[in-house]
Amino acid sequence: MLDPIVAFFTRIFQWIGRGIGLVIAWILWPFLAASRWYARRGWLIKGPIGIGLLVLFAFYAYFIWNTQSWNNFDPDYVDAYALDGRNSAAGEEVAGSAGTCTRSAIADVTADLIDYNVNENAWISSMLLYKLGLFGLDWDDTPFLDNQASFQRGINQAVRRTTVELVDTLGRVRGTSQVDQNLQDARGNMQFDEETWYFGLNPFGPKTPSPSFYRSAIRDLGIFNDRLGSCNATFDGRADNLLTFIDRIANDIGSTSDILRERSENYNRGWFDTRADDRFWFAYGQLYGYYGIMEAARADFDPIIKSRGLTPLWNRLDDQFTAALAVRPFIISNGREAGWIMPTHLATMGFYVLRVRTNLTEIRDVLDR
Repeated sequence: MLDPIVAFFTRIFQWIGRGIGLVIAWILWPFLAASRWYARRGWLIKGPIGIGLLVLFAFYAYFIWNTQSWNNFDPDYVDAYALDGRNSAAGEEVAGSAGTCTRSAIADVTADLIDYNVNENAWISSMLLYKLGLFGLDWDDTPFLDNQASFQRGINQAVRRTTVELVDTLGRVRGTSQVDQNLQDARGNMQFDEETWYFGLNPFGPKTPSPSFYRSAIRDLGIFNDRLGSCNATFDGRADNLLTFIDRIANDIGSTSDILRERSENYNRGWFDTRADDRFWFAYGQLYGYYGIMEAARADFDPIIKSRGLTPLWNRLDDQFTAALAVRPFIISNGREAGWIMPTHLATMGFYVLRVRTNLTEIRDVLDR
């Protein structure tokens, strides 16, 4: 009685096996044909082609290694700065040390985030094989080898926003002093294109790659902070400057929240949404960067935060950052919110992004009173 049922499922699995075999054969056919052609050639042809293939293999191995090795990745990296031990605001003269002022933690953390992106790790977005894609297909449109690039671009977004605010509001007395040249140079370098390699087509010719500009920004921020430490630069730690800084960051995070919402609502493909991981890791990188920057702002504006009673709100903000950075799924899925098989990691990250933004808005509102 069970024989027809067994026979039916046997045929089903046979068809599935044949289908998988045909797909594998279709994928391998060009490589098998090329290997047969190669085996029939003489060494004058085999030699150069073999060397070229070895170079290409080494090139891809180096690329894959760099995309998968996240050196010094640490969601708790803020702890290493020991910012709780600081007892003076940025730019304030250190008690008992004439001619010595407190460095800006914001400038230090920002420089370190750039260093993490381009020195401690390879800058993936401008690597040649990343630009070439997978057989011409943009890596961002595949589920492979693009997570670190998105994460780095998220950090870079936070850094770019911060360098702009250092120039426009924090690094000068607004309306009565000129722009700090080192901060201006850092901002200009950080606005450079993220994907430039050593050579380009538009315009045609050799170019300076993106990481070189970002490394220059590290130097510029360091020079500014050295000058600030010797009381030869300005850090304007007024409440209205902190308000503006927080407002711009809240708006920046709000834009990312909207990107997550749009993708989550309109592309419910579960594990098969190849752009979900890009959106997730960009948002994660942005929060990773802003976590350190906001902790640095807490140290730089310490008198304002304490006098306005912002300590509990800032503690809650820290908790939201920590909770968001604890979300690190192995595979990113963009399923339906009511689904029960495929989770919706984009909606989860969007929830945490909104919580961070809400806390920033609360702090801004207190400062605006």
